[in-house]
Amino acid sequence: MDNNYSSTLKSAKEIPFPPPLPGRVMASYRSKQTTMGCSSRNNFVCTAKPSMWDRLFDEGYRADILIHTDGGNIIYAHASILGMASPVLRQMLKESPGRGRWKTISRKGRGQQKAISVHGVAHEAVRVFIRFLYSSCYERKELLEHILPLLVLSHTYMVPQLKHICERQLENGFLTIDNAVDIFQLALLCDSPRLTLICNRFIIKNLKAVAATEGWQVMKESHPILESELLESMIYDDAAQKERRIRMNNRKIFSQLYEAMEALVHICRDGCQTIGPYDKVIKKNQLPCKYESCKGLEALFRHLSGCKLRVPGGCKHCKRMWQLLELHSRLCADSDRCRVPLCSNFKQRIKLGKNKKDDIKWQILVRKIVRTRSITGAPYFSLACK
Repeated sequence: MDNNYSSTLKSAKEIPFPPPLPGRVMASYRSKQTTMGCSSRNNFVCTAKPSMWDRLFDEGYRADILIHTDGGNIIYAHASILGMASPVLRQMLKESPGRGRWKTISRKGRGQQKAISVHGVAHEAVRVFIRFLYSSCYERKELLEHILPLLVLSHTYMVPQLKHICERQLENGFLTIDNAVDIFQLALLCDSPRLTLICNRFIIKNLKAVAATEGWQVMKESHPILESELLESMIYDDAAQKERRIRMNNRKIFSQLYEAMEALVHICRDGCQTIGPYDKVIKKNQLPCKYESCKGLEALFRHLSGCKLRVPGGCKHCKRMWQLLELHSRLCADSDRCRVPLCSNFKQRIKLGKNKKDDIKWQILVRKIVRTRSITGAPYFSLACK
C-alpha cells in the first residue's frame, strides 16, 4: 500500500501545473507573469527565456495529437491542453474517429495518435495559434505578421482572449487604404462589431481612395450588396451630420433668444448704461453688463421711442422689437408685476386667441426655447420683473 502511494505521489509530482484558461486572466496568474517570462505591459509578449509550457509545446513531449497544416507540415500537440483551451477543439476530440473532423493514425514507436487538419491558413500562423493555447503568450512580431489568420482561427475555435488581442491590434493603426476593405469583410465574418464600425468609418472617411483599390473592386464583384450598404451608410452619415449641424444652430439661436429675454428684463428692472426704469438713477461708474445683447436692445428701445414710421410692418426694427416684447410676454410668469412695457397687454391679446395659427407657432417657439435652456443646463428664469 505504501509503495503504491509513494509511486503515485512521485508520478503526480512529474505532472506539470495546468495552464491558465485563455480568455480569463486571474490575479494569481498576473503575479506569476514575470516568472513565466511574460510582460503584462505588452499583453503577454514573451521577453525572457521560454517557460515550461513553451518548452512542452516546442519539444512535443508525449504529444498525442498531430495537426496537419498546409505544405505537408505537422505540429505536435497535447489533446488535453487543446481541449481545455478551446471548446471547439474539445468537441472535435470527443467525436468518434472517422466520423468527425479528426482520425487516428498508427506511428511506429508512438502507438495510436489522433490527427487534425487545419488548412487554408499558413503553417506559421497555426503554430503561433497553438502556442498561444499553451501559455497565453505570443511574440509581437509574429502576431503582427499573421494577425488576420489569427483573428480567423481565434473566432473559429472560440478563443476570446486571442481574438480580443487581434481586434485591438487591428484597431490601433493597422488599418490602411489598401487593406481596409479586406479587414472590414473579415470583421463581419468574425462577428467583431467594434472593428466593423471602425472599418466602416475609415472607409467612409477615405471613400474616394478606398474605392480605387483592388480590394474594393473584388468586393464589388463578389459582394455587390455590401458595396451598396457602404454607400447607403455614407449617405446616412452625411444626412445625420447635416441634421446635427442644423440642430446645433437652432439650439444656439434659441439660447440667444432666451438670453435676449433675460437682458430685456434686466434693462427694464435694473437699468443698463443709459436706459433704465423711471424710479432708478443709472450711475456713471456702473459695472459693464454681463449680457451681450443689452447694447442691441438699448438701440432698439431708442429707435422704438423715436420712430416716426407708424405703418404696421413698415419699419423692420420696430417690428423686431414688437416680436421680442411679445415673446417675453409668452415666457413671463407674472405679467401683473412685470416692468417690461406692454407685457400685460400682450397677455390679454394672447388670451383672446384671435389668430390661432400664429398662436401655435409662438407656442412651438416658446417650447423649444425652454427645452434648449434645460438641455444646456442653465437655470430656469421666470422672466418676470419683480
